[in-house]
Amino acid sequence: MKEYFYGWYFKCQSKESGLAIIPALHKSKDTKSSSVQIITSDGVYNANFPYEAFSKRRGGFGVNVKDNRFFSEGIELDIQDSDFNAVGTLKFGELSPIKYDIMGPFKFVPFMECRHSVASMKHTVSGELKINGTSYSFDNDVGYIEGDRGSSFPREYAWTHCFFEGGSVMLSVARIPFGLFSFTGIIGVIMLGNKEYRIATYLGAKILKIEDGEIIIKQGKKVLKVKLIEKNARPLFAPNGGKMTRTIHESLFCSASYTFKIKEKTVFSFESDKASFEYEFPKDFSKKRK
Repeated sequence: MKEYFYGWYFKCQSKESGLAIIPALHKSKDTKSSSVQIITSDGVYNANFPYEAFSKRRGGFGVNVKDNRFFSEGIELDIQDSDFNAVGTLKFGELSPIKYDIMGPFKFVPFMECRHSVASMKHTVSGELKINGTSYSFDNDVGYIEGDRGSSFPREYAWTHCFFEGGSVMLSVARIPFGLFSFTGIIGVIMLGNKEYRIATYLGAKILKIEDGEIIIKQGKKVLKVKLIEKNARPLFAPNGGKMTRTIHESLFCSASYTFKIKEKTVFSFESDKASFEYEFPKDFSKKRK
């Protein structure tokens, strides 16, 4: 059996709170199953399902996990698990896809352990979900959708996403094994109004700094700086060889800062207490790169 995972990340944010929901399929050499994880500011919930409960939507974007539906128009949840229950419906407005595959030419490279995708940088969210009786209401609020597939999450990586006035920013930096070697890959998108700025290794992006939660990327005349200020991390299950046995830590809402400059001119610079961040680099990573 080929080691494989496939999953989507639906982030829904209101003025007061929010959550992220992750439907996934996973199989290793000896096991196979599916799951739905939900992360809130207060905790993480996980429901396991048979492998056969997972199916992709025909004729469009979306997946089903038993009675739970995730698609471009919204989410329908009906989970009655021994550990938690989650019910409700969310409706999405028109999605904001990026111009082309976030992986660029790397989408053609075989045997990569993880391939990323971005389905929507920013869209409206309305509706209500109840998680163990706690209500999460959305009224023309905001959402973000991305996905991953492959065999394992990178061993060393950082990821962040944040909405801001008029836009949305996502950045992922990871140590990527490539045959006998490895390299640090960069993919990122800034959507600002009707403009899209792509930051990526395949466009010449270089790392200036990765240390203590701070990442600085330079690509030509563009410089993107993100910094994790104060985390609020919760444990999530992540794939390792197709098995959901690895534990990573995500801060769904935490304090972080973002600065983007072009030709030394500041396009935006802000601090948010609703940033999403995963930082899985060791403290000595910058020294190891040199």
